[in-house]
Amino acid sequence: MMEVRLQAQEDEITLLKSSLADALRKIRLHDQLLPLLKQQLIAVNPSAARVLNQACCSDGCTSSRKLSTSSAIDGVRHPATRVRRNSEKLGNPERQRKRLDKKAASSANLLTRSPSLENRAKELVSNAGSPGSRRGTYSQGQSIKMFIRGRPITMYIPSNIQNYEDLKMEPPSERLELDWVYGYRGRDCRANLYFLPTGEAVYFTACVVVLYHINKRTQRHYRKHTDCVRCLTIHPDKVRVASGQTAGVEKDKPLQPCVHIWDSTTLVTLQQIGLGTFQRGIGSVAFSSADSGAFLCVIDDTNEHMLSVWDCNKGTKHAEVKSTNEAVFAVDFNPSDSTNIITCGKSHVYFWTLTAGQFMKKQGIFGKYKKPKFIQCFVFSLTGDVLTGDSEGNILTWGKSAADIKTLGKGAKETFQIMRQTRAHEGSVFTLCNLQGGALLSGGGKDRKIIRWSADLAPERECEIPENFGAVRTIADVDGEELLVGTTRNAILRGTFSDGFVAIVQGHLDEMWGLATHPSVNTFLTCGHDRQVCLWNTEEHKLDWCITLEEYGLCADFCPVGSVVSVGLSTGRWVVLDLLTREVVSEFTDGNEQLSVMRYSPDGSVLAVGSHDNFIYIYNVTESGRRYTRFGKCNGHSSFITHLDWSKDGKYIMSNSGDYEILYWDIAAGCKLLRNRFESKDREWASYTCVLGFHVMGVWLEGSDGTDINALCRSHGETMVAVADDFCKIHLFQYPCPKPKAPSHRYEGHGSHVTNVCFTHSDSHLLSIGGKDTCILQWKVMGVGGGGSREGPASVSSTSTSSPEPATS
Repeated sequence: MMEVRLQAQEDEITLLKSSLADALRKIRLHDQLLPLLKQQLIAVNPSAARVLNQACCSDGCTSSRKLSTSSAIDGVRHPATRVRRNSEKLGNPERQRKRLDKKAASSANLLTRSPSLENRAKELVSNAGSPGSRRGTYSQGQSIKMFIRGRPITMYIPSNIQNYEDLKMEPPSERLELDWVYGYRGRDCRANLYFLPTGEAVYFTACVVVLYHINKRTQRHYRKHTDCVRCLTIHPDKVRVASGQTAGVEKDKPLQPCVHIWDSTTLVTLQQIGLGTFQRGIGSVAFSSADSGAFLCVIDDTNEHMLSVWDCNKGTKHAEVKSTNEAVFAVDFNPSDSTNIITCGKSHVYFWTLTAGQFMKKQGIFGKYKKPKFIQCFVFSLTGDVLTGDSEGNILTWGKSAADIKTLGKGAKETFQIMRQTRAHEGSVFTLCNLQGGALLSGGGKDRKIIRWSADLAPERECEIPENFGAVRTIADVDGEELLVGTTRNAILRGTFSDGFVAIVQGHLDEMWGLATHPSVNTFLTCGHDRQVCLWNTEEHKLDWCITLEEYGLCADFCPVGSVVSVGLSTGRWVVLDLLTREVVSEFTDGNEQLSVMRYSPDGSVLAVGSHDNFIYIYNVTESGRRYTRFGKCNGHSSFITHLDWSKDGKYIMSNSGDYEILYWDIAAGCKLLRNRFESKDREWASYTCVLGFHVMGVWLEGSDGTDINALCRSHGETMVAVADDFCKIHLFQYPCPKPKAPSHRYEGHGSHVTNVCFTHSDSHLLSIGGKDTCILQWKVMGVGGGGSREGPASVSSTSTSSPEPATS
């Protein structure tokens, strides 16, 4: 909570600084224009001018400042508001004052002279856009202004566009189809891995429930959820699936949590349970067994953790009760009696009886046994007893006990007490799994062990999963011998006690920002706050390798020669990794703030490094990307660097910053800032990832605050541009899209802000990465036309039969 408040304060201070700089710029602009206005007024009406001059003198409005002949009205400063990964660090007050003075000076020095006083006055009036607006103003046939938070950004129209107003914006002919989902949510969810008779493992990550055939290595996807899936269960018929999601927000519209019951064969939704009833989200779900799955039990995420029972066929609520204010981890029906329900969680296990729509609760009595802090999981034995796993590493056997009349007096009722305690693991028992014949599996936390127990809880076999995969989160039985294991480090393992376990699904553990695709082969690299750098194969849908760095990575780029990759870190340090040996071949440090962009020139001879210290560092590159020499530094931005791109000839750079600034640099001339941005309007760019620019102005939605778009990427064929936004969406626009309200195809799947997108070298696929959902989605580009697109070999090892038609906005 303190970190959030501190971040909010930093953002507010940054906003105030930029607003003050903007106010100083306007004051200076007023002082510059006032003498010219007076001169023109004298020429038109000398008597009125004398009156105006007297009024100004009496009010003390005259200024001794001179009109600078070298000032340029071209770029203005815009406030750096909330940016998820980009927040300027605050120093001492003296440093802040110097930064503010520098910023105000920079704002004034970038003003260009208007071609005519009348036109400039009209522009000043028209620039007063409403806060939060994002509209375009066409002026003089040469430029157009885009407004973000009421501040104008001037875009110069290329020479090949004769009439801007006649441009027609259409959605792209290409579309996206979800091809593969990388990742599994095991770090904070339980009982979310099952095995179907079809040979498919069912699990979830982000907003997608994945059905992964473990032998054919294909995926199908259930994608009807509107926010992150939190829980999962399988119907007794082994066909129907129930999955619950958390509450969400789409812009200002709340998304209500609910449970979907769907057919795992057809991926058709059969029921939507509790829409408008649940609050916050769904914590646990379970089907009844004694009546062939007629009822569904749900625990929501409110403070009272409401326990409710629903008719699966009708979708109606049968009963509801407040369970507890403590955390609840699991719920299930007694397999032989659907009127008995068990819940467990923090320091409790409750036995519920449902009669005539009313619940009666009995708390498990620990008696002489130590009460654990958490009851993590439970199952029912063949004899009807309840077995629980707890945070002390014990398996407790619970049973009914006759009423203790001597102690509790007359009218005492039967209680549920511990019949036996079995020491199982060091650390928590995270999961219990029943096997055919009454055997039991338990998975441990601290010791990472999987133990097989006989029906009378005698240990029979055990094994330990590798440390790099974390603790055992959940276990699914495949055939009595082979097992699937979900881990706390977001991996799914497959194996046996005899042969050990190997990973079949892997993913990141924390927020990701860095994404880069290889220039010639079907691989891509990701990095994030978990300090992992991972290289993935898009054809085989697997992790090629993964290393852990000392600091977390935020950006990356492949050298065009394809043998090395550069990764920018959170401390200002950046490293160059050899793709074959995975070793660090070069290492440098630029400043002491986080890096946000790494970008090689088209021929790979120069590397640009964008930093949060407002500088772009330029390096000469030799020896196939293994040797780097500092060439210069681009100094002129008044906020942190967010995006940058190279021109096709490798001589110029276009860059964006956190205060919505677009600057151009002549690198060959010694990292010179190009004051006249008009000269860059016809320049061709080797890549297009800058979120601000004439060619991508249409990707900004009405009311955008400048941080709603985290990243964009133009295809290599230059026919489309993919956009990653703050609202869990991916948009596909045609390229170029220079007009407001450009139509697009919209795609869902992520459960957090989408931090980055990137096309593969052949434009055959698009990669998108999520923030807190730690999920990577691989999209297949459908209907790729000519336009320079280089179609690569189609993937033959994956299917996606559930991808709905995208929304067109």
